Amino acid sequence: MPSFARTSLVWAAAMTLLSSIAVTLVSVVPADAASARAGKTHPVMLVPGERIGSALTQYSSFDWAGYADDKTSGNVYSSVGGSWVQPSVKCTSEDRIAVFWAGLDGLTSKTVEQAGTYAQCFQGTAHYYTWWEMYPTNTIQIVGTAKPGDHIAASVSFAGGTFTLKVTDSTTTAASFSTKQACGSGVTCGRSSAELIVERPSGGTGVFPLAQFSAWKVSAATVKSGSTTGTIKTFPDDQITMVDTTQTYPLATVSALNAAGNGFTATWKNSY
Repeated sequence: MPSFARTSLVWAAAMTLLSSIAVTLVSVVPADAASARAGKTHPVMLVPGERIGSALTQYSSFDWAGYADDKTSGNVYSSVGGSWVQPSVKCTSEDRIAVFWAGLDGLTSKTVEQAGTYAQCFQGTAHYYTWWEMYPTNTIQIVGTAKPGDHIAASVSFAGGTFTLKVTDSTTTAASFSTKQACGSGVTCGRSSAELIVERPSGGTGVFPLAQFSAWKVSAATVKSGSTTGTIKTFPDDQITMVDTTQTYPLATVSALNAAGNGFTATWKNSY
């Protein structure tokens, strides 16, 4: 049965410039630095899905919602990207998180290469960031401070043994970044899937409640495998609904792909 490599979360009191990456990290003090959490990724089982026709598979997950292109036809993916307007989150006093990203791997592998935006409710206040994550560290790297309503384009691509993880915030330009990363020594990042996902990440205390986000509308999604550059619909695609741990009700639902096959909407339903 397919499994997810569940994203883990680590907060740092401040970011430093890392000579090994092609990006200037903004010094950010996250909202909940005093209660920093760290953890490694570990697989999460997908609820059994159903193949619809020759392409779409429908799955449920405990922490992901969105679309993934899989390797059932032997595809090896070299890039994925999409655009969205950063959703706002409605906060209570409870700490809740919603992470929006484009990425490669993670659907059926433990490796992940991801970039996107991050929304957190901390002590009743909403905070927004841009970020990236790369195997084998598997920790979220905060880059800049974003805002709801910002116009975002996120992508992950692979060439010459190196991954380029990029977020362009055309509204709050200081939050934009591009970084080049490689898998660790002796590690193979197989590029066996390509995803556009909203996630509730996990930390030392388990999976965080999903923040109540306004509709996440993905557009202009592109995926490349081999010499073919297409859309989500071009390759064997999986529609993923986030559900509670009892598999009784949805936490986030996903629309059908648009007519062009390059966009969809994810809608918040419940936090846990």
